[in-house]
Amino acid sequence: MNANDQQHRPILQSIAHQAMLDRGLLPDFSAEALAELGRLQVPTATESKTVRDLSNLLWASIDNDDSRDLDQLTVAEAGPGDNIKILVAIADVDSVVKNGSAIDEHAHHNTTSVYTAAEIFPMLPEKLSTDLTSLNFHEDRPAIVVEMVVGADGSIQDSNIYRAWVRSQAKLAYNSVAAWLEKKGVTLETIVAVTGLAENLRLQDRVAQSLKNFREIHGALRLETIEAKPVFDGDQIRALAIEEKNRAKEIIEDFMIAANGVVARYLASRKFPSICRVVRTPKRWDRIVAIAGERNFRLPNIPDSKALEEFLVKEKAADPLRFPDLSLAVIKLLGSGEYIAELPEENGPGHFGLAVKDYVHSTAPNRRYPDLVTQRLLKAALAGEPVPYSKAALDVLAPHCTEAEDAAKKVERQVGKSAAALLLESRIGEQFDSIVTGAAAKGTWVRLLTIPVEGKLVGGFEGVDVGDRLRVQLTSVDVQRGFIDFRKINSSGHD
Repeated sequence: MNANDQQHRPILQSIAHQAMLDRGLLPDFSAEALAELGRLQVPTATESKTVRDLSNLLWASIDNDDSRDLDQLTVAEAGPGDNIKILVAIADVDSVVKNGSAIDEHAHHNTTSVYTAAEIFPMLPEKLSTDLTSLNFHEDRPAIVVEMVVGADGSIQDSNIYRAWVRSQAKLAYNSVAAWLEKKGVTLETIVAVTGLAENLRLQDRVAQSLKNFREIHGALRLETIEAKPVFDGDQIRALAIEEKNRAKEIIEDFMIAANGVVARYLASRKFPSICRVVRTPKRWDRIVAIAGERNFRLPNIPDSKALEEFLVKEKAADPLRFPDLSLAVIKLLGSGEYIAELPEENGPGHFGLAVKDYVHSTAPNRRYPDLVTQRLLKAALAGEPVPYSKAALDVLAPHCTEAEDAAKKVERQVGKSAAALLLESRIGEQFDSIVTGAAAKGTWVRLLTIPVEGKLVGGFEGVDVGDRLRVQLTSVDVQRGFIDFRKINSSGHD
């Protein structure tokens, strides 16, 4: 069969399903979970005085174009002086998904939704994650609200957390909102249709930028990698699109980082244990120092995120094309994030990359299990109830969440590589311009400059190093394993 005639999506779905099994993840829900699902209903409003009614505020969701599992809504309110109040509503998933239920057991096993190129394997059944527990447009939903007063300099002056009923006034997407914010001639009817929403979004954008600037002053790292997403035409892959950061994504990113810090500090103030998300001080700092030295920048011998941020800013300005590859090298040397259980009196490692000390995951309970666990802890703290998870239980749960999340990322990467191999299958023999992204004993890797694809250099790799520009020829692909192989072409067109 000609590669152009293949149905790419079913091939990738089969690869994704097997990859889930190979990594110890569950691609399907059990019969018990599905039976339980049929009995669940949307929570109804109660007369409880502890649950506020904030359904009249200008709440809106901003997410990917195709996102249906909506975990957060945001809104801003101008305060006295230069202060601005930001409210983040987080879906109250615990009101439907009870600890120890069959659905909870599935979520506990996988710990995360897995987003592959061909199929999404949701942590919770879609009836929940995209409906009953999703903060959908014009639907009344229970939520946990994190309220933050942000000063002109981007520092959080005050905060509060409480339960509330909310109602989304607009379902917005990152790319179109970013184009609108950046005044690229885009008029969004979904924004115009809601009185006051345009002004509110501009206010949110301003606060997000101040929050980001405040973190960067304190050493938060601006890292940038290339992430490619297959573009389907029916069941055929037609291209790979690069996922880029933009102003709308930064609104959500910066508000969620701030909200996660507020939740961590609230739990600590109530003497509750928590599952923290940490990136430890990098063990391979010496290699980061060496990389900076090769670029005539002197980093201190002791890990310093603020100095590293200065180096990254300089390098992005000097060579934006190669900056994603430098970012990737730094990310690998920093080490991956992990979950750890922590008592309030413990002095944990914090999050080196974000330059924050207190950090939990709390804002995506539909798609991450640590967030659902944090929500249960938070609701118990708010209600003055006993701690629902002991420190010993969290000590077991935290590394499990780290391992399962790492497995999920490997599934996503494997299917992404298979998608790239499918796209290039009909182009074997063609030549491309590339940049070397990795050079070690176990192999040399290149990234194409015209298509966001990385592959192994299996011929002509002697003497090449990271950052070198090469002309390469595609020699083979293996769709099932996601392998893409190139060989170096010298200036005369031969090896």
